[in-house]
Amino acid sequence: MQLKNPRTYGKPPFTVVLVHGGPGAGGEMAPVARELASERGILEPIQTKASLAGQIEELRGAIETAGSLPVTVVGFSWGAWLGLLCAARYPELVKKLILVSSGPYEARYASQILQTRLERLSEDDKAELVKAMDLLNSPSAGDKDAAFARFGAIFTRADAYDPISGESEAVHHSYAIYRGVWKDAENLRKSGELLELAKQVRCPVVALHGDYDPHPAEGVCTPLSAVVPDFRFILLEKCGHMPWIERQARQSFYTVLRHELSGD
Repeated sequence: MQLKNPRTYGKPPFTVVLVHGGPGAGGEMAPVARELASERGILEPIQTKASLAGQIEELRGAIETAGSLPVTVVGFSWGAWLGLLCAARYPELVKKLILVSSGPYEARYASQILQTRLERLSEDDKAELVKAMDLLNSPSAGDKDAAFARFGAIFTRADAYDPISGESEAVHHSYAIYRGVWKDAENLRKSGELLELAKQVRCPVVALHGDYDPHPAEGVCTPLSAVVPDFRFILLEKCGHMPWIERQARQSFYTVLRHELSGD
């Protein structure tokens, strides 16, 4: 599928860049882009490279080519890490970094994420998850992208507190991208290099995080507050991993996000 990349919303100048999660879930921040488009120009890059270094350079290229520099980067989940890595390497491109539902920055905080998710799933969902994982781990071809999408949809339900809709709007699911990027990204965290790179970020950083998110809030707040000079953490109540689908937290999420973007 050929997608416009980056996708644009609203009118130029494009001062805000929304970075999706996954890796490999391109387009999932479209609802946020549409919500903000009447107020400012938005870029939504679709990350297509199947390596960590490739995604950093791809994001840099999208910002330099289409953005009004320097930009505010709003990164969701994996996109929060990617935005931080880009800001650390290319500080002249990013004037502010907003981390939405970021993964934890030290490995010790990540050990219970899967268990928390599994405890929230129904038996039917668990059985379907096993089937999807079997296909993803199988040496046979199969439709791994479809299995990856289903895998994500099941976890989206587990991650949500009170969702309006439990399905992602991602228009492009790629297991090859996930597999190519996540191993290196996870090793970056295990080695401690991810947090070392965070020390290089010089712009203001704000983290928004749901209190029901399986990714522990302390795994974001505690490490980053120790190494990022200008860091603030905002906990959203009754909110899971994807704030814009949360019935009870959606409005507060957008209120906070608009406030943080108000200087653009």
